[in-house]
Amino acid sequence: MPGGRLTVQERQQIALGLADSLPYAEIARRLDRPTSTITREVTRNGGPTAYRADLAHRATERRARRRRPASSTGSPTAPQPHGRDPEAVAELEESLTTVLMASGLPKMAARVLTCLFTTDAGSLTASQLAQHLRVSPASVSKAITFLEAQSLVRRERDERRRDRYVVDDELFYQATIAGARANDQLVETARRGVAVLGPHTPAAHRLENIARFLDFISESITRAAEQAREVLHTRPTA
Repeated sequence: MPGGRLTVQERQQIALGLADSLPYAEIARRLDRPTSTITREVTRNGGPTAYRADLAHRATERRARRRRPASSTGSPTAPQPHGRDPEAVAELEESLTTVLMASGLPKMAARVLTCLFTTDAGSLTASQLAQHLRVSPASVSKAITFLEAQSLVRRERDERRRDRYVVDDELFYQATIAGARANDQLVETARRGVAVLGPHTPAAHRLENIARFLDFISESITRAAEQAREVLHTRPTA
């Protein structure tokens, strides 16, 4: 499998694949690249509807030029626990952030969540997050507010009365249930719309179908989450 940066020709193939509505996995297969590489490339450069190969290539070259001086004069990479490869960890963090952004999270929220997911403690203070991500505390605070609203992060006070932001196994269950409840609200609103628009009109028929579909999805998600909840509290076997 080839490594290194994408070439101009590869980016042109990505653009052609997107124009043909190919999934990222298929584009990656044709280029013999990891799917995460394609996902990250497209997300960084305008998304599937605005991606342009020439602009993406120039943007990558600009980023490389900005990083080059820092790499020669900056501080060495911090050592990783458990003998982890720092470059591999950085690549994982970038890939996970890209996937979270593709799922709908804002960039800073995705970066904060990635940071929390990949730390062994599963919790960090605002200053630790700001230091690791090299952003302002205000940026971290805004991202945390968003993540808390989605039930993806929990806030706790440590022994020094500092706020710590926590991700744990139970939060995944809670976030899934919260998503199902959001569907329930849409179902209720759609069914009110049926009464307002008239039960025999095309618009009401459309809303009723949406309500039935989401009602089924919500019930299935809730049932599956309850059944799978114990998985979150079970250590994987070696």
